[in-house]
Amino acid sequence: MNTMNLHGEPEARIRNILHSFLPGKDIGSWVNGEVLQGKGESLTLTDPATSKAFAHFNDADQSVIDAAMTAARKAQREWAALTASARGRVMYEIARQIRAHAADIAELESRSAGRPIRDIRGEAVRVAEMFEYYAGWCDKLHGEVIPVPTSHLNYTRYEPVGVVVQITPWNAPLFTGGWQIAPAICAGNAVVIKPSELTPLSTLILGVLCEKGGAPRGLVNVIAGQGKTAGQAAVSHADTGLVVFVGSAIAGSAIAAAAAKNTVPCILELGGKSGNIIFADADIDRALAGAQSAIFSAAGQSCVAGSRLLIHRSIHQEFTERYAAAAERIPVGDPILEGTQIGPINNARQWGKIDEMVRQGLGEGASLVTGGGKPASLVESGGFYFSPTILDKVTPAMTIAREEVFGPVVGVTPFDDEEEAVALANGTPYGLAGAVWTQDVGRAHRVAAAVRAGTFWINGYKTINVMSPFGGFGRSGYGRSSGREALMAYTVTKSVWVETAADPAVTFGYSPDGA
Repeated sequence: MNTMNLHGEPEARIRNILHSFLPGKDIGSWVNGEVLQGKGESLTLTDPATSKAFAHFNDADQSVIDAAMTAARKAQREWAALTASARGRVMYEIARQIRAHAADIAELESRSAGRPIRDIRGEAVRVAEMFEYYAGWCDKLHGEVIPVPTSHLNYTRYEPVGVVVQITPWNAPLFTGGWQIAPAICAGNAVVIKPSELTPLSTLILGVLCEKGGAPRGLVNVIAGQGKTAGQAAVSHADTGLVVFVGSAIAGSAIAAAAAKNTVPCILELGGKSGNIIFADADIDRALAGAQSAIFSAAGQSCVAGSRLLIHRSIHQEFTERYAAAAERIPVGDPILEGTQIGPINNARQWGKIDEMVRQGLGEGASLVTGGGKPASLVESGGFYFSPTILDKVTPAMTIAREEVFGPVVGVTPFDDEEEAVALANGTPYGLAGAVWTQDVGRAHRVAAAVRAGTFWINGYKTINVMSPFGGFGRSGYGRSSGREALMAYTVTKSVWVETAADPAVTFGYSPDGA
């Protein structure tokens, strides 16, 4: 028997929330409307706030993937046969279910993934908004009539790709789960989604709520398993029509290569090394607040994190000093507490990577302004906490300036003029996001046009909405994960030609009577 092995109050709360949604007492994959147990190796879920194990489950094996694909194929045909308006009504009901259970979902995500409850409450509502937005698109996804210069009627149809495999990361499982599922089913597809084996719980609940909202059994299947086993099996499965991956550039490249063997297209939302540019004429107080949010919110575990702070040399020292003083006041602690703004790093491996990269940055010549390790007050907690960390005198050649840290660590680099600021911002193979702070309107738009990034903010940072396209360039991936652009990526376009002439000209061959 695959038991949850829960202990202590936080673990009991996780158990109680899960049991209010999932039948039985075991964690497993949600396939065809039931919990399906894997037969692979035993995997452990760990509370990031204490480093204590709170649950175990078995890795999903090939039989689980095959069952999910079979269920998805059947459900997709049933789903696509509904009218577009009927699909929209179901998606609105899914959104209603998410709103109704938002508090429980938020607590589950906070406790199991280590994300501050103050952030996740709003995030659960935004996931509902994702389904509402795409619900409105269901009966508006229609083709066009092309005015071809012949006697033909030519029109297009946007048809679903079939079964979509989605692989999402541990840093924001709830958000990325909704971000991917909603446009996929809006377009008439079925989904096999594999969240990180470190954080599968909130995505499992999303799968359950999709069915409670009226989606056919098997339309949304959630795989509890590892990328190297379950993920690989799903990506390479013969029934996979599209692969969507959110994660690191290295893993994304490997997944794209595996999908290409079956000529399956991908949408890749990968990492970033985003430049946050502060000019001397900026509203400094707003820029200081924005620079904190850009890198320290979510403990820096965000693909769009403003991890490179580029400051005009004339204000570099003053800004950095005020920035450090503010960072030292940000509450770090238990994510379930209302006052916490920075929770723990999700897992021990990632904490070690962050620590190693900070040490490497110092070894390469950067200077530590503040932070640099676990807060002294939280050492006895056992949690994976990392202080807001500022490294100054970071040069473009340093590893800390080139590679994604994925933690609350920012590198500060001064610049002298606009041309240098843009060059520094573009001096990376990534191209996911960026920002500029200035009161010069012309400069703001020049910089926005010049910086190579899929999302760019002017006098702000981290504003994202499901209505707006999101994705990157270069090593940050390709394709878009929201807005109309994402919806179209979940379809294939069919061109239909109808001859309308009563007596069309024959341009090849002979008539039946030999004339």
